[in-house]
Amino acid sequence: MLNNNAGLQWQDRRKAAGKLMTDQSPVIDEDEIAAADSFELPGADMSGDEPVVEFLAAQADEFTCSSCFLVRHRSQIAENEGGLLYCLDCRG
Repeated sequence: MLNNNAGLQWQDRRKAAGKLMTDQSPVIDEDEIAAADSFELPGADMSGDEPVVEFLAAQADEFTCSSCFLVRHRSQIAENEGGLLYCLDCRG
């Protein structure tokens, strides 16, 4: 059971915290928002660029872990469970 004095201190702290939260209203400076919207970083517009991603087929010395699905080197095989390969990190 809580000490009654400790309970009162807890309530006082909650009231003080609530008062602090209500005394501070969020103020949004519209000028700062307008300034941020008009500011552009050099080279930031990438709307015309197409990303180039090259995918490689699985290599002979790689496997995909059946738990984390990361492609690992075959030296990282910890367990082969019915044809399902698991890496050292997952089966550590």
